[in-house]
Amino acid sequence: MPRPPIFQPLKPTLTFSKPPLSLLNRSLSTRPYSSSIQTQESALATLPNINPSTLTITKTTTPKELLPPQDLVFGRTFTDHMLSIEWTASQGWLPPRITPYQNLSLDPATCVFHYAFEAFEGMKAYKTAEGELRLFRPDRNMRRLNRSAERIALPTFDGEAFTDLIAKFTRLEERFIPAARGYSLYLRPTLIGTHRTLGVGPPGSALLYLIASPVGPYYPTGFRAVSLAATTSAVRAWPGGVGDRKLGANYAPCIVPQLEAAKRGYHQNLWLWGEEEFVTEVGTMNLFVCVKERDGVDGEGRKCLWTAPLDGTILEGVVRESVLELARERLGKEGWKVEERSFTMRELAEAADEGRLLEVFGTGTAAVVAPVRMINWRGRDVDCGLKEGEEAGQVARRLKGWIDEIHYGDVEHPWSVKVN
Repeated sequence: MPRPPIFQPLKPTLTFSKPPLSLLNRSLSTRPYSSSIQTQESALATLPNINPSTLTITKTTTPKELLPPQDLVFGRTFTDHMLSIEWTASQGWLPPRITPYQNLSLDPATCVFHYAFEAFEGMKAYKTAEGELRLFRPDRNMRRLNRSAERIALPTFDGEAFTDLIAKFTRLEERFIPAARGYSLYLRPTLIGTHRTLGVGPPGSALLYLIASPVGPYYPTGFRAVSLAATTSAVRAWPGGVGDRKLGANYAPCIVPQLEAAKRGYHQNLWLWGEEEFVTEVGTMNLFVCVKERDGVDGEGRKCLWTAPLDGTILEGVVRESVLELARERLGKEGWKVEERSFTMRELAEAADEGRLLEVFGTGTAAVVAPVRMINWRGRDVDCGLKEGEEAGQVARRLKGWIDEIHYGDVEHPWSVKVN
């Protein structure tokens, strides 16, 4: 009896334009990159960019049933449609399409499978109490996705044009966003190289696509502080690497260390760097700490908010930037010193021992703010300032509240972009 094929599409597949044969041949060179790359880049810059006016929409004929909001699990449920835009080195960006959500059809030799030509973003659309749809700082996501694309030789694009398309897509999928506080539509723009070749070189074709998943509150019953394992056996990022770009290749290597931390009873890794054990990020989030300085008037040191600087190893988080700006604007008026500075795990441990470590929390699109209860470091648990029975500190709560007010349109703010 013949064996069934390995891949049996469950839904219609999306097929792509093929680059010219000359582009396929180019990637078979024995040199990873040719001496004419600068010439090629100049030619690519003159190609058509994304044009929202050429968008075509094909609506699904089998709309999905909506899950009860309380049953939503992050990244498991998807909307009816997807947005896709192809690119080739000969034609530039082709007309965008919104189609029913479907499988992709890619050749087994497609370069994304072999050399990790992939970058992505995480962003959300929110529904206000009046039923308006809002995006949160989409210009920052577009800027970061373009920086990620540049780093791995994928094509860049007009961020405003793509944001316009994201807005149209979000409006089409509006019914998937529950009209309740804490819910949103998680948007996942993804850019992949689709060139069919085993040669190592700049892809001659690519696909920029968008899918969406309705999500509920990260903490359905309120904040839940996490515990961290300070990790030096594995490194998330290093100088000269790509830790400051949002590439899929940065995430898979972190899974095994996370599983090892979980076996020891910790929720996530705190990534330390170098012999000095500089604090960098927590899991897939940026990290902030609230400490008091040692010296101060009447023995009361000044309160400080620290996060690691953007030195090439730290992801330029959208929530990170927002926290810094809000803290400088609002906490600064209360006497706080807000700093992007390098600091070590030893500094944190000493601050904890001296009663100067007030709070620690991570920041990211999924949770916005994630409080930390303690950090296991060199065989000891470092207390991060939360009182018994307390799940989040005052600063974390205030920052989360300020950002949520913007998310849900409680206050008008330039970071909140209305979807028309």
